[in-house]
Amino acid sequence: MTNTFIDLLNSKDVLLADGATGTTLFNMGLQAGDPPELWNVDEPAKIKALYQGAVDAGSDLFLTNTFGGNASRLKLHNAQSRVHELNRIGAELARDIADKTDRQIAVAGSVGPTGEIMQPVGELSHALAVEMFHEQAEGLKEGGVDVLWVETISAPEEFRAAAEAFALADMPWCGTMSFDTAGRTMMGVTSAALAQLIEEFDNKPLAFGANCGTGSSDILRTVLGFAAQGTERAIISKGNAGIPKYVEGHIHYDGTPELMGKYAVMARDSGAKIIGGCCGTLPDHLRAMRDALDSQPRGERPALEQIVEVLGPFSSATDGTGDDAAAPARERRGRRRS
Repeated sequence: MTNTFIDLLNSKDVLLADGATGTTLFNMGLQAGDPPELWNVDEPAKIKALYQGAVDAGSDLFLTNTFGGNASRLKLHNAQSRVHELNRIGAELARDIADKTDRQIAVAGSVGPTGEIMQPVGELSHALAVEMFHEQAEGLKEGGVDVLWVETISAPEEFRAAAEAFALADMPWCGTMSFDTAGRTMMGVTSAALAQLIEEFDNKPLAFGANCGTGSSDILRTVLGFAAQGTERAIISKGNAGIPKYVEGHIHYDGTPELMGKYAVMARDSGAKIIGGCCGTLPDHLRAMRDALDSQPRGERPALEQIVEVLGPFSSATDGTGDDAAAPARERRGRRRS
């Protein structure tokens, strides 16, 4: 049995992933607080347009509109009984777009965090987390995704539960954490710790890395942290399109397509194999990233000073791994998903 994602990973030098789900859907009329996953059933044409936008911009893979599709998150909207349905349909819509394209496109089933704190700090047990991730994974699998893709995780315990659930679903997977707290995740994981953590799993990911965070400079420092561990696994970099700013009642990301093109090239040169965007990244950004990756030859791994010169300062003086040779930090900003 062939797998498009694995074929692309083995055959291409670098893969362009997609951009922001949330930003794009808000531009289509989604209201703050509304669950995007319900649009898989209620607004399928808009979800197909979301997927098509990434494909038309040159992405090699895109994620399904299922980030909050687990029982814990859907319970907030009295939709916890619809986990399998919403994930399956989100994947089926994606499969339809990918299969109608005249080139290979991989569909990745997006799996976000449960939104709960796991034991021993919180109340969510490992067994229940595995059950929730497994339920979502089975819906995505039935819908036809090529690979499962857990993202924006902060806790190692939740990453471990996802890996176990994906083994139960018998599906290949990738995973990213969000390094948004002085180079660490909210629960204190460093880039070095994540690279080491995945090697402890029985069910190891095909690729791992970082998404979201606090800007393109910071995520490249994290990518360099992964690469420094000597990992042989593909590294993922899905950074935000600049820094969020509140403009006329809306969140606006200040990263231009030109900036994201530079980010994409530097991400590749830093060691990333799969490069995309997160919050604020629209099709225009993806086109610039595609053009930059295709037109600019691979260069040497950039120094931190080069990253700052091209993309701007880091948000913290260190990434938490002990390397504090970073450039001056900018004021810490909060983050939103997509």
